[in-house]
Amino acid sequence: MAAPTSLRNALVLVHRWFGLAAALFLFVAGLTGAVISWDHELDGWLNPQFFEARTQGQAKPAFELAARVEAADARVRVSYLPLNVEPGHALNMSVSPRVDARTGALFEPGYNQVAIDPATGEIQGQREWGAISLDRENLLPFLYKLHYSLHLPQIGTFELGIWVFGLIAIGWVIDCAIALWISFPSAAAWRKSFAFRFRKGGYPLVFDAHRSGGVWLWPLLLIIAITSVSMNLGNEVTRPVVSWFSTLSPSPFASRTPAEPTKPIEPRLGFSQAVSLAEQEARRRGWTLPAGGVFYSADFGIYGVGFFEPGNDHGDGGLGNPWLYFDGLDGSVAGEVVPGEGSAGDLFMQLQFPLHSGRIAGVWGRALMSVLGLAVATLSVTGVVIWLRKRRARAVRLSIASSPYQLQS
Repeated sequence: MAAPTSLRNALVLVHRWFGLAAALFLFVAGLTGAVISWDHELDGWLNPQFFEARTQGQAKPAFELAARVEAADARVRVSYLPLNVEPGHALNMSVSPRVDARTGALFEPGYNQVAIDPATGEIQGQREWGAISLDRENLLPFLYKLHYSLHLPQIGTFELGIWVFGLIAIGWVIDCAIALWISFPSAAAWRKSFAFRFRKGGYPLVFDAHRSGGVWLWPLLLIIAITSVSMNLGNEVTRPVVSWFSTLSPSPFASRTPAEPTKPIEPRLGFSQAVSLAEQEARRRGWTLPAGGVFYSADFGIYGVGFFEPGNDHGDGGLGNPWLYFDGLDGSVAGEVVPGEGSAGDLFMQLQFPLHSGRIAGVWGRALMSVLGLAVATLSVTGVVIWLRKRRARAVRLSIASSPYQLQS
């Protein structure tokens, strides 16, 4: 049944102006999303020094390599450490700046990622992951951060880009419903909403690419829109909304107030102690996967230990990897994420990254995300083209209506 004309016209206006306001953001997010589905492979091709070890041999213990990095530069602390590495691969760890006791401000080391030869402990590369740069060393991290923040500046602790993209994602979820409704103006003409006029080409095909393309891909576009909200505003929006419908397991990051960057929470436990606690808990639960990585969040005073095989830190194929969290001060259990376990709300939250990245379906899922990224960019461009065409047509009609010859006739 067709919507009343006045309601339909109002929805068309909402769809039009949201589309125009969000076109640039969605175009950038779509194109970059198509590329970063393969960020690891492309980055490895461009920057082998971050992925391929220069020498062969037995890898040194990860904790020893982390200690070397911190000893070499007292301005940084290791914030993420892989515990195992694939044969022939470099070990990549993340670092964060410490506080300069003299000034009270954070040091600016100029890098936050370090690649180590695991056999020798030699530093093979350093870079500022996410820096605004198009050189080959920074290209993929630049595109990755562009995808979710457009590199908009951070104002104090307020991450402007993440919030802007998150709010646009909320609007996109609403607009998905509006777009589907206005794509079917009447029950009699429903087939047209699925058709493409390839033979006519030109503007008719552009219009069909926007309307019919959106209809065919609508379920997948809705999934991307919803998961986009979760990626940027998970604790702020998604968890509170989901908690209305289902009980959620406590999250150490949602329940704690982050410390100021210049007043980090100094842990009393080291990496090795946190991993030891996690391995004891994993054995108690009967887990067989090895501890694959550990991070420390100085903002929240939390250690996280993930369990996965070397090279599978993203958890391809399924709901991801299990993680255990511990308080950095007393070692108490602070939370957990165990794929496939928990309430319906927990499962919904676990689905967000695997669905958004396509990794839930492995390589084929990532390929689908690349196609969908290009589709989102195409829908943004065709939407603007349709608006420009209709705008010109309205201008011509107004010009004719106000013409003195038109008035005399």
